[in-house]
Amino acid sequence: MNDTNERLEAWMHANVVGFEGPLQRKPFEGGQSNPTFLLTDAKGTRYVLRKKPDGVLLPSAHAVDREFRAISALRDTRVPVAPALGFCGNAEVIGTPFYVMAFVDGRIFWDPTLPGLSNPERAAIYDDMNRVVAELHRVDHRAVGLGDYGRPGNFFDRQIGRWTRQYHEAVSPGAPAIPAMERLIEWLPRHVPFDDSTCIFHGDLRIDNMIFHPTEPRVLAVLDWELSTLGHPLADFAYHALPWRLTASQFRGMAGTDYAALGIPDEQVYLQTYCRRTGRAPIDPAHWEFYLAYSMFRLAAILHGILRRAADGTASSSQARETGARARPIAEAAWKQVEAHFPASQR
Repeated sequence: MNDTNERLEAWMHANVVGFEGPLQRKPFEGGQSNPTFLLTDAKGTRYVLRKKPDGVLLPSAHAVDREFRAISALRDTRVPVAPALGFCGNAEVIGTPFYVMAFVDGRIFWDPTLPGLSNPERAAIYDDMNRVVAELHRVDHRAVGLGDYGRPGNFFDRQIGRWTRQYHEAVSPGAPAIPAMERLIEWLPRHVPFDDSTCIFHGDLRIDNMIFHPTEPRVLAVLDWELSTLGHPLADFAYHALPWRLTASQFRGMAGTDYAALGIPDEQVYLQTYCRRTGRAPIDPAHWEFYLAYSMFRLAAILHGILRRAADGTASSSQARETGARARPIAEAAWKQVEAHFPASQR
């Protein structure tokens, strides 16, 4: 056993109730951000470890401490999360801060069209996913101890500024500037809808960030809370709805799919169901288009950061360069959407 495993095993003995060494550690494949490992102890009990990547990181990125705080706070709510077991801020244990949570056994779907399932199964999975997102946005953030988890109000202005900075900091010879991003950076702040709603904001509500029951159409855990904060519910939901606007080749989307033939609700039905569950009035179509354009801009900024890490050699996935290269077409799709839904006088 190497020194890192010895230190981790000692930490697990001291901090995780019921753990018994020796420890086995195996990396999960597929993630693009915080390296994630499956831990198994002598009894066969499985745990999941999430850590910051090695190397120089962008400011405020890879906040594993915030992930741990969020899932700890939500444990007794109707939002399903993996039980949080322990956080370690001491980088000397395994090289960077990390946390450990319980392993949740179930299915992860990478393709939003859910191939291999029946139409009733697809419909039920989308309905439960919609329910879970609505439940998250209905949680009283103050009551669960997250009243100071972010700044309420003025969300879009602050976030556009944040992702603009993140994008500009990532621009480099290996991650060159994207003209469509520059146009969005100019356009978005001038078209923010006035609505200061605040909720617990997950930030990455993709279907592949949810674990579903092995046989039932039920979400067992929402994963990857790295980007969570207090924010606008429709920014979170619009990002969640991007599969209806992006294709599979752009980024795990399903735009152009015959939804009725698969039993999957179309975008408007899915949005209306969410509004009903959260008690929100119908959304102004122009506002909805803004929320979607903002979400594509934000996704492009995130992917551009992955491209920069790939160029610098600090990315946690072997597919990071390919994933990061999707930033440009997504930014271009966002600007095309602006051109399609807003007159020239508003651009």
